[in-house]
Amino acid sequence: MHALSIPALTLTLIGGPTVLVDYHGLRLLTDPTFDASGTEYPRGHVTLRKTSAPACLPADIGAVDVVLLSHDQHADNLDNAGRALLERVPLTLTTIVGAGRLGGTARGLEPWASVTLPAPDGVLVRITATPARHGPAGIEPLAGEVIGFVLEADGDPAVYVTGDTVYFEGVAEVARRFAPRVILAFAGAARPRGPFDLTMSANDLLDTAHAFPQALILPVHSEGWAHFTLSAEEARQVFQNLGVGSRMELLTPGQPWRYPKVVDAAVTRTPSGSG
Repeated sequence: MHALSIPALTLTLIGGPTVLVDYHGLRLLTDPTFDASGTEYPRGHVTLRKTSAPACLPADIGAVDVVLLSHDQHADNLDNAGRALLERVPLTLTTIVGAGRLGGTARGLEPWASVTLPAPDGVLVRITATPARHGPAGIEPLAGEVIGFVLEADGDPAVYVTGDTVYFEGVAEVARRFAPRVILAFAGAARPRGPFDLTMSANDLLDTAHAFPQALILPVHSEGWAHFTLSAEEARQVFQNLGVGSRMELLTPGQPWRYPKVVDAAVTRTPSGSG
């Protein structure tokens, strides 16, 4: 049968945690980071260092309707060029405290709070903030507040953007409330402060795949910074070794990825993993 592409969801990885999400024509950008490779960000006794350039610059991606900002306090989620971009975006959704610091068009959301926005194709898109914990239990006073997001539109697969988090009860609660088919998992097993992970490790990704049995896991935020200790390719290899390679697919920086990929006259095909 003749296959037709369906552009309900298109994802373009720009680098690190930064993904351009086109959902029914609504253009959303996760945690904007556009600074040059080699840029350093000293903060107290920790200095973050960027090790690769973004796949494109803000001028290359065109207008952005909404920024989904998991948190504003760390440069690997909001760098200098990313902050400048916020001034030109109509709406930034982030934490309550982050919105207070940023001002402008930033709007803070508590976990489970939602906003509904009209997409250009007439569909209403609901964006719900989700809980996140940026490291082990008790890390909150050090790491600060973080949120994730779920995108929903009636009749279409939901998308879960985890934000900077490890797997914990809050992620499990997202699984009880939603059934996303695509998860942008902020991985990398970030270790800027010592031998403990501030973002998802391979085990966290496996736990996430188990909690969301219908979802395809797309690891992001695992390349481009010196404090990441798990690459996306290493994560995929772990999934392959455990016989669940079909549950993960990798995004190529700068190249659009679509879901669903194709549909024919009778059957909607979900994408198989690249493993």
